[in-house]
Amino acid sequence: MNIGQASEASGVSSKMIRYYEEIGLIRPMGRTGNNYRVYGEEEVHVLRFIKRARNLGFSLEETETLLKLWRDKDRTSAAVKEVAEVHIADLERRIAEIQGMVKTLKHLSHCCSGDHRPNCPILNDLAGAAAPAPVRPGKSA
Repeated sequence: MNIGQASEASGVSSKMIRYYEEIGLIRPMGRTGNNYRVYGEEEVHVLRFIKRARNLGFSLEETETLLKLWRDKDRTSAAVKEVAEVHIADLERRIAEIQGMVKTLKHLSHCCSGDHRPNCPILNDLAGAAAPAPVRPGKSA
């Protein structure tokens, strides 16, 4: 099948398939006489694997590691589990950070009257967070 058909069968865009080839995540495909890439069921299966890993939030590097482990029939499941557990910890850390952002923004939004006056606690907070601490005369920073 050509790249468009492989894209449709795998759910991975043609552009991403080319990118994955370019960065070495998937091997370069064979070409026909008119220079079209040729994909088989095995390549589509690999592309589906990549898509699923990426949908679960694995980085390209983690996805590459998982692909290598998937292809290595002598690997231990412990090696795969370790990659997953590191990823889970990262996701949990990011979730906690996002929950903190939501909490802060909810508080600031609650404090903002949202009326016609220009005073806005949301903007005041942003300006305060971005501004460097004032330096007192005679004191070094």
